[in-house]
Amino acid sequence: MATVHGSELFKLIPNDQTSHSFPFHSLSTPSKVAKARKSSNRRRNLVSCKKSKNEEAWEEKKVGSVDYDKGKYRVSVQVTGLRKDDIQKRYRLRVEADSWQRDWTLSGVVQKILTLNHWDDIEGVLNRWAGRFARKNFPVLIREITKTGSFEHSVEVFRWMKHQKNYCARNDIYNMMIRLHARHNRVDQARGLFFEMQEWRCKPDVETYNALINVHGRVGQWRWATNIMDDMLRAAISPSRSTYNNLINACASSGNWREALKVCKKMTENGVGPDLVTHNIVLSAYKNGAQYGKALSYFELMKGTNIRPDSITLNIVIHCLVKLGQYVKAVDIFNSMREKRSECRPDVVTFTSIIHAYSVCGQIENCKAIFDMMLAEGLKPNIVSYNALIGAYALHGMHEDALMVFNELKRSGFRPDVVSYTSLLNAYGRSGHPEKARETFDMIKRNSWKPNIVSYNALIDAYGSEGFLAEAVEVLREMECNGVQPNVVTISTLLAACGRCGQTVKIDSVLLAARMRGIELNTIAYNSAIGSYMNVGEYEKALTLYRSMRGKKVPPDSATFNVLISGSCKMAKYAEALKFVDEMMDLKIPMSKEVHSSAICAYSKRGQLEEAESMFTMMKVAGCLPDVITYTTMIHAYSAAENWEKAHALFQEMERNDITPDSIACSSLMRAFNRGGQPAQVLLLAEMMKVKRISFSEATFFEIISACSMLRDWKTTINLIELVEPSISAVSVGLLNQILHFLGKSGKVEAMMKFCYKILESDAVVNFETYSILLRNLSASGKWRKYIEVLQWMEDTGIQPSIRMYRNVSSFAWKGGGTEFTSLFQKRIGLQKSKAGAGMDTGLVYTPPQPTSPLIDRTGVEPSEL
Repeated sequence: MATVHGSELFKLIPNDQTSHSFPFHSLSTPSKVAKARKSSNRRRNLVSCKKSKNEEAWEEKKVGSVDYDKGKYRVSVQVTGLRKDDIQKRYRLRVEADSWQRDWTLSGVVQKILTLNHWDDIEGVLNRWAGRFARKNFPVLIREITKTGSFEHSVEVFRWMKHQKNYCARNDIYNMMIRLHARHNRVDQARGLFFEMQEWRCKPDVETYNALINVHGRVGQWRWATNIMDDMLRAAISPSRSTYNNLINACASSGNWREALKVCKKMTENGVGPDLVTHNIVLSAYKNGAQYGKALSYFELMKGTNIRPDSITLNIVIHCLVKLGQYVKAVDIFNSMREKRSECRPDVVTFTSIIHAYSVCGQIENCKAIFDMMLAEGLKPNIVSYNALIGAYALHGMHEDALMVFNELKRSGFRPDVVSYTSLLNAYGRSGHPEKARETFDMIKRNSWKPNIVSYNALIDAYGSEGFLAEAVEVLREMECNGVQPNVVTISTLLAACGRCGQTVKIDSVLLAARMRGIELNTIAYNSAIGSYMNVGEYEKALTLYRSMRGKKVPPDSATFNVLISGSCKMAKYAEALKFVDEMMDLKIPMSKEVHSSAICAYSKRGQLEEAESMFTMMKVAGCLPDVITYTTMIHAYSAAENWEKAHALFQEMERNDITPDSIACSSLMRAFNRGGQPAQVLLLAEMMKVKRISFSEATFFEIISACSMLRDWKTTINLIELVEPSISAVSVGLLNQILHFLGKSGKVEAMMKFCYKILESDAVVNFETYSILLRNLSASGKWRKYIEVLQWMEDTGIQPSIRMYRNVSSFAWKGGGTEFTSLFQKRIGLQKSKAGAGMDTGLVYTPPQPTSPLIDRTGVEPSEL
């Protein structure tokens, strides 16, 4: 008898029989070889299946059910598997003799297991299944249960399977289990299965390595994935396209786009051409690495190949365009996807990206339109879509709409997550409702979610925006107690809150807290701190912090210089503001519209109109289109120079460029008209504002009244009063005094008094000058009884009339009322002199308290009541 070598004997054993039961070193003698053959034959006869039965056992059959009452249908795929009639006879007899044994189908077993909890007696169910004696059922059972995604049930079934006598380890079973662990990011368990399968004499194949690389890529361990690829090459296993794609995806998910490109290049050099999946992964690598421009360039190169992009490709491109602010191009791609002949139809991700694009560019009405369009096209929004719409409303402080979408999310069967609650919290914070923001924050905890750093920062901003600095600091303490460490965004939010509240000491405390916690300030944080110092008037501290920023090599941006330049202008440090402009140009930092506007303001305040015009022209040449603020600043500069012609021409240019002027721009032009002696133009501009429904401000009212005074057009002033009446309580006392002065000067004393009654009825604040205007015009028109009545109003509201006011009415009291009234006024005059000092002939302007009862009987006032 010829000697059989170990390697040849290993070939005699069937592939599915190689297990740890046949150690290689024990098969070295002929007698052992014979025993091994007999043992192998016995094991081979263990599962004896009829061929016809086997072919039908693995066919997937669709089974459907329809509920006409509820309008629902359900379709499932059923696999029969090997049944009682297909197993060996001695096991079939054993099954028939046991009343507890059940001849279930394989899909039926899976359904019964899934109804149990993973800690229940799953083995008891499996031990009652007759099909467990057919070894070929095992890989199909694992396949069917792993397809459901139930991790715990699959692990329990696999553990039971390994304890069965007829179990044989196979690569496909381990590959399915490793892929399941990869799906749940269980990297240690997947690695353990990889070593376990080798102990069972299962040699890993290309699918095994693919699954192992995939699980490491999912958790961001791209170096591990690269080492596994090297081990695969050392094992003489040729990588497939899926292997390279998994490795590229491992690098891409970690944001290492450079490593992803290296793997892609190596893939091409090894003769494995990239496919659509490869291109999508590379684009995703660029996106995760914030290399949006490179992603768009790669997409242009991709167009030159024969590979056509799909919806995933275009979704990544739309995302990159939105990040770069190219919203029009993103919407164009979206519209091209919606065309009838388009091969790439938009999906839920596409619609969600467009909702985010419209949200960022401020077109909030289009966000809801896109969401409704998604519903109309039969797509079911996911929770990310709902969160995007809630976030869009939150960005603009529309808390009512955000709450409506939040409730709709719950009605749709979704459970709100931390992002949903945080977006709603942010909506309340931006709309000035910090108490509701706090309630929403508490709801996160009540619904078994843990607030993240974004949630805490949003709550801090909600309190800080409304000036509740103590509450914001308390949230910071609560945040650290709960194990959430503050970041640079937290510090930036607190610094901005300190600036709004005018707390210089708190700004220093927050900066000290950041240093103690080891938080390095970035550009945004420095901008917040510098801006806060500027808001509280600490110019030197702001300048010191800016020098510290430069010393620590933190690069300033356009926002940094905008804060410095605008803050210097507010403190009338125009020369320093222009120095910052020069420094910004030296650093070659692109100037924003805000910086241009601040620079133009600084030039105009210093009387350098030519430099302001040059800056305005340079702005347009650089492609930075002026907005309404820039135009308004330039119009104000021309107004200060009393050049109404250029101001008017610039206003017309603004309209030609489809930039709608606001009330500030209109008031600046009106001021230029009044200074240039063109009051008629002011009234024409006011009519234009009515047509275009531009709201009137106090500045516009002031300029219109000034124009009417020049033109002696009291009728227009009467009409203007009708516009002012609804908001008299909010109008400044200076504007009210101007209206009263013009009416009295025009001889419309009755109209003046009627407007005065409305002022007093609205509880508007009036001062000494208000009554002076009334008394002066009543005296000029001879309305002495009204004059005495107004004196009574002054005393009732706590404003003491001057000596001259009493003397003006003394002659009338002598002629019409007798000596008793004359002596009364003389006593008042003497009392005033004793209070103000001998020889004082003018009244003092007092700050009036809030009148308790401004209205008195204006028809029956007797002089004796004084």
